[in-house]
Amino acid sequence: MATMNVSLPNDMVEFVDGEVATGGYASSSEVVRDALRLLQHDKALEQEKLAILRREVNIGLADAAAGRFSSKTVKEIADEVRREHFGG
Repeated sequence: MATMNVSLPNDMVEFVDGEVATGGYASSSEVVRDALRLLQHDKALEQEKLAILRREVNIGLADAAAGRFSSKTVKEIADEVRREHFGG
């Protein structure tokens, strides 16, 4: 495994040391690896969300170009979304 030296502000060093001291991790390297895994996961989710958003925008643009428009008001659409996703 490669070694990398990083500089951290005091509050982050205290956090890492606290995680190790409480037994959550065996070493500071484990804390940093876990944090980087979470960052990778968050970045992947962000990319997935952007891909979905782009796809939906393209669908909307294609519908508009084809003259397919909804007669619903913004309020009706918002109410429908609330009912479908939030049960009310």
